[in-house]
Amino acid sequence: MESKVFFTDLRSKMGSGLLEKMAKLTGKMGLKSLIEPGDLVAVKLHFGEPGNLAYIRPPYVRRMVQMIKDAGGKPFLTDANTLYVGGRSNSVDHLESAIMNGFDYAVCGAPLIIADGLTGKDYVKVPIPGRHFKEVNIGSAAVHADAIICMTHFKCHELSGIGGAIKNLGMGLGSRSGKQQMHSDVLPVVDDNTCTGCAKCTRWCPAEAMETQPWPGNKKGQKAHILDNKCWGCGECAVTCTFGAIRPSWRTTPAAMQEKMAEYALGAVQGKAGKIGYINFLMDVSPECDCYSHNDAPIVADIGMLASTDPVALDQACVDLVNNRPVLPTSLIGDLPAGQDKFKAVHPGIDWEPTLVHAEAIGLGTRKYKLIEV
Repeated sequence: MESKVFFTDLRSKMGSGLLEKMAKLTGKMGLKSLIEPGDLVAVKLHFGEPGNLAYIRPPYVRRMVQMIKDAGGKPFLTDANTLYVGGRSNSVDHLESAIMNGFDYAVCGAPLIIADGLTGKDYVKVPIPGRHFKEVNIGSAAVHADAIICMTHFKCHELSGIGGAIKNLGMGLGSRSGKQQMHSDVLPVVDDNTCTGCAKCTRWCPAEAMETQPWPGNKKGQKAHILDNKCWGCGECAVTCTFGAIRPSWRTTPAAMQEKMAEYALGAVQGKAGKIGYINFLMDVSPECDCYSHNDAPIVADIGMLASTDPVALDQACVDLVNNRPVLPTSLIGDLPAGQDKFKAVHPGIDWEPTLVHAEAIGLGTRKYKLIEV
């Protein structure tokens, strides 16, 4: 059975600007039917790493916030902290980065709440029927919200091939330890020369797999040590260490990471049937994720906006629209012959399909869609 995906291009005229077109698009999706009066509505965004300019423009978010308020909802802007060290790995830096990029209350009209708390430890273990996971660590603000509106800048990605609604939902709402689980199939490691021996990691380890050993290399005379026979790779130690001494392991296959990401997306939607809407922005389709502190030239010209209540159908439609457009000659793949998959050309050896195949298999949606122009 096909899912409906609504599409509008970026042509505009007096009285029908892009904000009005977005409002009409989400109206066709049924935005008001997703929100009941008094609902706490999480507007899931990627606030953009400082220096990156490809993220969704804040005026679109402000218009969405107003539509949610008009429907009786109480919106807040949210994202979870990053696993890598950068401008968004804790709530203080994350909020500063968001405000720097224009996502403050004065512009968007809604408060900002980082989904997994100050240091990424504020999450809920959500049971799911997954192949890789039976429970996933989802940022508590998203779990406790009544509804979610997922606004996504659709682009390429170096591990998942595409960065669409499923990635925004799964990787984006997974806590820092959840991100470690998605990215790694092996255990974290301790850098003996960086460890200060503070022992914070031993207090946070849920598996009691951390201990301290004598070590004359620092002033405390001890260092952290991971008991491999007890460690299950949750990543709590890596996100607890403020000195960067416990490194998350990034070794995994892209396909495995994509499947795990889809399962985290499934966890993010649990208990919210009929309460989630998705809108993808096919603008500035950059070669890499918005997590970088820069953005390269887009690979195709701006295409439009798409909305659906099915994230799988939505992402599939976006892939098809991008691949059906001519490549921009000034881009990274400017010499790509017509008819070739642009996402696989940007990141050779990375196949984007496992995300959608697995998401469909676990019941997150369908790849079959009907594109309805608004």
